[in-house]
Amino acid sequence: MNVLLGIAALETVAIVGGTVETLEGAKIPTATVVMRDGRIERVTPGREVPAGARVVDASGRIVTPGFIAANTALGLVEISLEPTARDQSIESTPPDANRAAFRAVDAINPRSVLIPVQRMEGITSAIAVPEGGLLSGQSAFFDLADGARAEAVVRAPLAIHAHLSAGGGAAVGGSRGYAITHLREILDDARVYSRTRRNYDRNQSRALAGSRLDLEALALVIDGRVPLAIHADREAELLAALDLAREQRVRIVIFGGAEAWRIAPALAREKVPVFVHAFENVPSGFDALSSRLDNAALLQRAGVAVGLSAGGEAHNVRTLRQQAGVAVSWGLPYQEGLRALCRTPAQAFGMGGDYGTLAAGKVANVVVWTGDPLELSSQVEHVFVRGKEMPLRSRQTELRDRYRVLDGMLPRP
Repeated sequence: MNVLLGIAALETVAIVGGTVETLEGAKIPTATVVMRDGRIERVTPGREVPAGARVVDASGRIVTPGFIAANTALGLVEISLEPTARDQSIESTPPDANRAAFRAVDAINPRSVLIPVQRMEGITSAIAVPEGGLLSGQSAFFDLADGARAEAVVRAPLAIHAHLSAGGGAAVGGSRGYAITHLREILDDARVYSRTRRNYDRNQSRALAGSRLDLEALALVIDGRVPLAIHADREAELLAALDLAREQRVRIVIFGGAEAWRIAPALAREKVPVFVHAFENVPSGFDALSSRLDNAALLQRAGVAVGLSAGGEAHNVRTLRQQAGVAVSWGLPYQEGLRALCRTPAQAFGMGGDYGTLAAGKVANVVVWTGDPLELSSQVEHVFVRGKEMPLRSRQTELRDRYRVLDGMLPRP
């Protein structure tokens, strides 16, 4: 997989003297990270710099992998209240419950003005997720680099997303239980379609629960090429998701999981990653009556791979590091808090060979922080995407600078 198409940096850069959180093992104090042609060449203790490299002095700073934002609307939503600036869902009448064929990648705008805002907070990659229906469609993994869509997108489809919460129930008639029944039927029919495609094309098969395009898309899940990402919070739906995965022999990932701590041993046993929202300390609805701030910590102690979910956000994806800080303050080990932002999302979606840690051969998505990245007082000092340094500038900073002092007004102190 070539993830450096078009915008790989040609220069060699050495980040020298910082404390490096590789997330492969223990942190390395006073280390050097060398990046060449968009990938990490080496991470070593000391200050040895290759000849001709541009040096970034990170003394007294912390160096981490770039954060991966899971479950976002980045690139799909520009203005939340303007229908023509939203592309994360299909608005149809009546609503279509099965949208498995909908590809987020076809709508991603990598030049969105929201992207630099998140990048300035250490986020270098994002998973763009469609929403709505029982099956909302196919997500995509892309880097927050300056460039066209073909240059930014790394993998698509990444997963197919299903909703077993109240929203999923509403899409099929109101019952959460029927949402599970309907999802099971769709997966069964996707197998039937794969076996009898010629009969289907000749209109010589029974009616199937989905269009041709949707059934073809679900072959990605039933063949094991991508996971089924299930959005659910309530214990009952989470248990139903585990049953469904065993019955259908499909790989699943959980988004939400407000009550996942209740079934943590079962999730660990089935090796199901869970992406939680660490701010949930009170019920947001009847699906999340048992929300608690130590959810991530309880899951991690049980052996579950824990990530953090942006909750479908586009504008405030940057609060993910604040989520990690909250989770750590409620018992999640510090290194696991960082892994929840980097290593876990990469591994959960089969991107671990290129992303998630600082090691030789990985894509050079690297961030230099003034201090602890999980402390809100810390700032990004340098951010590299595919080895290329990104400007710490966004539409927000440009508006700030433009209107900080108005004509005829005294400068603010």
